[in-house]
Parts: sequence; C-alpha cells; structure tokens
Amino acid sequence: MVTRRTFLGGLVGAAIAPAVLRAEQAVEPEFLKEKLASGSLPAMADRIPARPRIVNLKEMGLEPGAYGGTVRTIIGSQRDIRFMTIYGYSRLVGYDKHLRFQPDILADFRSEDDTVFTFTLREGHKWSDGEPFTADDFRYWWEDVILNDKLTPGGGALELRPHGSLPRFEMLDALTVRYTWEKPNPMFLPTLAGPIPLVIFGPAHYLKQFHKKFQPDEAKMEQMMKTYRVKKWQDLHIKMARSYRPENPNLPTLDPWHNTTALPAEQFVFERNPFFHRVDETGRQLPYLDRFILNVSSSSIIAAKAGAGEADLQATGIDFNDYTFLKEAEKRFPVKVNLWKVARGSRITLLPNLNCADEVWRGLFRDARLRRALSLAIDRHEINMVAFYGLGTPSADTVLPDSPLFKQEYADAYVKFDPDEANRLLDELGLSKRSDDGIRLLPDGRRAEITVETAGESNLDTDVLELVHDHWANVGLALYTRTSQRDVFRNRAMSGTIMMSIWYGLDNGVPTADMSPSGLAPTLDDQLQWPLWGMHYLSAGQEGVAPDLPEAAELVDLLNQWGSTAKFEERQAIWHKMLSLYTQQVFSIGLINSTLQPILRAAKLQNLPEKALYGFDPTSYLGIYMPDAFWYKEA
Repeated sequence: MVTRRTFLGGLVGAAIAPAVLRAEQAVEPEFLKEKLASGSLPAMADRIPARPRIVNLKEMGLEPGAYGGTVRTIIGSQRDIRFMTIYGYSRLVGYDKHLRFQPDILADFRSEDDTVFTFTLREGHKWSDGEPFTADDFRYWWEDVILNDKLTPGGGALELRPHGSLPRFEMLDALTVRYTWEKPNPMFLPTLAGPIPLVIFGPAHYLKQFHKKFQPDEAKMEQMMKTYRVKKWQDLHIKMARSYRPENPNLPTLDPWHNTTALPAEQFVFERNPFFHRVDETGRQLPYLDRFILNVSSSSIIAAKAGAGEADLQATGIDFNDYTFLKEAEKRFPVKVNLWKVARGSRITLLPNLNCADEVWRGLFRDARLRRALSLAIDRHEINMVAFYGLGTPSADTVLPDSPLFKQEYADAYVKFDPDEANRLLDELGLSKRSDDGIRLLPDGRRAEITVETAGESNLDTDVLELVHDHWANVGLALYTRTSQRDVFRNRAMSGTIMMSIWYGLDNGVPTADMSPSGLAPTLDDQLQWPLWGMHYLSAGQEGVAPDLPEAAELVDLLNQWGSTAKFEERQAIWHKMLSLYTQQVFSIGLINSTLQPILRAAKLQNLPEKALYGFDPTSYLGIYMPDAFWYKEA
C-alpha cells in the first residue's frame, strides 16, 4: 500500500487573492515608490506569484503590520551574514511553529512513502532580480552542478544519496519536478526545512555565465576568474553561487531580503526583495521591514553594544549571563528583553574525545564507567543555581519535554549527584592509587589531569568549569581549562589533540520521529566526542576511521535503519532505542537544559513572541517565527 502525504500551500484564501491584490488597490512599500514611478519595477500584482503564499497572521495570533523601517543587529564576523539566510527562513518546505511540515516556496508537494517526492512551483514566482523561477532552475542544478564531477566531486550531499546512489530526477513540466529513490529517504524533507537548507536549485539564468559548459567566451571567463581571485572555473561558480552565506550581492535570491554589500565590509545592508512570494491576509506583500543592517563587531563585545542601544534585534552573541545587564538597558533605551527556551539537548555539555591521541586517556574515555563517573561527580543543582538562577533543568544531553520523544529516564541518566558512586566506578576502573595531594594516578603513573578546551565564546562556559573543577577534585580528578579560537579549537579536536571540550549539547532538543536522529550517532566531523568517526561517516568512508566501539557502531546502524523505513512507528521505535543507548552510555555529559536565551528587540518591533523555542535546529533561531512579519508600530 502506498502512503501519500499531500500538502497544499498558498491555496488557503487564494480565492480572495485577486480581490486584495488588484493593482489599483495594492498598498506598495514607500521604499519601492521611486522604482515604481520610474517603471523599473512592476506593480505588486505583477511581481508576486499568481497564487502567493497567503499568511493569515491573525489566525497565528499576530497582527497584520505596516511597511517600513530598518533593523540593526550585530554579528561577530563577516561570515555571520549567514544569519540572514537562517532568519529569512524561505524554504521549499519549512516548519510551522508546531514543527509540522508546510510548503513555502513550493505551491504544494507530495510524498509517496518517502520514496517519490513531487514538487509543484508557484506560477509567476520570480527571483529577486525579476527573472522567472521555474523547474529549469532545478534541472540546471541537477544536471550541471550535482552531476558535474568538477563542481560536485564527492557525488552530492549525503542527504541525496543516503543509500549510496542519487535519485532519479525528472522535470515534468515548467512548474513540476520529481525526485525518486529506490528506497525511502526520510532525511530529504527535514534537510530542506533545516537551518542549512539542502541546495537543489539555483538561479540558472545568472549562474550559467560562470559555468564552462554555458560560457562561450573564454576570455571573459578568464577575466572573471582574475577579478574574483580564483584559479579554476569551478571555484568561480562555487563562489558566485553560495547562497547559505550570501556574500555575492549579485546572486538572485528567494529570501525576504537580499544582500547589497560586497566583501570585505564592516557593515552589510540587506534590502527587501520586491518579488518575495508571501503576502498577509490584507494583501500586503511581505516583508514589512525595508532593511536589515548587520554591523560586524568582536564577538566578546556584542552584548555590551546591544545593551548600549546599538541593536534593534539581537539574539546571537548574547547569553543568559548577559540578561541582567540587558534588562537594565530597558531603562535607558526603547528596547525590550524577552526570554526564550533554548531548544538544545543541553545548554552546556562536556564532551570526552573518544578519538583523542593520548592512548591511555582514549582507552579510559571509551569505558562507559569513566563517562558515568564524570557525570555522577557533578553537582548540577549548584551549577543551575549559580549560573542560571535555578531557572534551568538538571538533565542529561537529550530531548526536552517539548518533544513527543521525551522520556524522563533519558533526562535522568547518570545526572544525580552521587560522588560515592563516582568514586566506586573510578576505583573499579583501576584508578585507585593517588598522588600526595589526592589526585588519582593513571595506569602509566601520570596524574589524572583532564584539560577541558573551550572556544572562549562565552563567559558562562568558564564559570561552569570553575564549579566542575571543584566537583571533580572531590573524586580525585584534576581539571584544567584551555581556551583557543573556534577554528583552532575544532582543528585540535579533529587531530585528537583535545582530550575533552565544553560545548552545546544536541542541536535539536525538540525532534519528532520524522526528523533525523543523526545527532545521536557519529555523522559529522564537528561532533567533538568522536570527530574522526563522524568524518568517516561524512566522507562515506574516504576519511577518518570507522567506529570501533560497539555501542557507537550500533548508533550508526540504527540511524541507517531509520533512514530505510517509511513507517512512522518504526522511526519512533528507532529514535527511542538511540536515545536510550546514547544517554545510558553518556556519550556526552549534559549538565543543564531548558535554559533561557535573552532576545533583545526594539520596543516598537511587533510580532515577536514573548516566549518561544530558540535553537539552530529545527527552529532556525528566529526563522520559524517569520521575521518577514515583524514590523514597527509607531506610538
């Protein structure tokens, strides 16, 4: 029996669309008036799709807004312009605030047993430069990018070939494409809806000039390569096509705002996309806001600048320990600070590196008894009270109660403060001998000294490590801290130089069974507890090493089983097996979750929820709360 899931988008209220969008009635943004008057930009009725996505804000508990205004936000580096792709959250298929799939860019889509996916585009949809967005943009990306071994030497993203081979691609007509796998691919939709969306289309009309197959003028290609400082045509195409980090201001987009600033810059200006495909129930085209200005600053002073009135919207670069300072800013500036729940498995997590180069420590870290002892020796209540004013929840690194997959036994796994049991396990491991100052001795006679490394991006980490230092000293383990820049930090982890690190927990703390459990298995080279095993999976066995710890290998096997079934009940059962195994083995030592994240906004900025889930995956930080519907309400 074939299971079909059909989702329609942009059709609700479509009958009223012609009435509210007639050219003589449409309300145009003042920002576009000059271009409209000169004729360089068509009227709204001719800019948006025939059936746009109509967002009924009142039904969502929000207020239809007014056009205009600029939002200032602060980023820690030029690379962080990627936040505009995350915040803009324009996706083929996205999540609503209840984390259910809904069509967005697409008019509708159909999934048959997660094996056959049929996508229908919106008639009349245009790129930000006004050129048509059609199925040919999918065909170009498939035939001339993914299947081109110069542009995609690895054979395509793993999400496109979960069982080893790519799907069959078909362009059924100018508005319809289809992807067909021989086996189910349940990762496809979640990856399209994620914070780093899987790229399966691009503006062919613009990108062909950088493609050797379509650029007949070799001299022009050479000149462009020289201008953009690359040595190969494929590097030029990759550079000019990068959409997640939108550094190329000439690259057409489907996002609500497009970048207008070339690198290098200390300030990036994103302006409204006049061809954006969403409208509110009154017929006003989104976004309401005209501009986002991203000011580059040092990460260490983002909170200070935000609290000094230099931001109209700030979520990244600030932390819970900045809350009191930011709240004081409400008295000096017209801003408001709300607290959202962090949607990660743990706000702070200790990650023993099971791939560390030190043979003795590697052997100890791979023994679950040590990982359990390290966890049991930590007084999470003290950490919660000191660092989070008691507002967090002591927990293992696992899913939150907001997830339908939550079980208390996962959250409780080895988190009770029990130094006696920790001492017993350490003795059982053969670490019973101690130095004169009470520090345990390793089998080779060295002191049991654990260096925990941090990227130094949050004072919260160092504050918590001071507490853990005392907790572990009570069971005979010495803790030292080392700080390095993020790039150095990650390189050291992958080289095995790092023994243990402090970082966030599971990216997605609020999953459903339809979302991939890949975060629970070695799948990425930036998973700090097993980077070499993750690299092996990520590279399809070409780099890194395969997991040689049975429990870690079992997690990979379970992940593969999840990726091979189209049955929800089976996926749910696999999730629970993985959650149980992951928490019982304490592959990451979670400390506190359900913590709170400050969100600073201009007092007159509307439609931001007072309370919400905040995380990279699956909420795309602010993304699922639709920043294109934020607007300034004048007093």
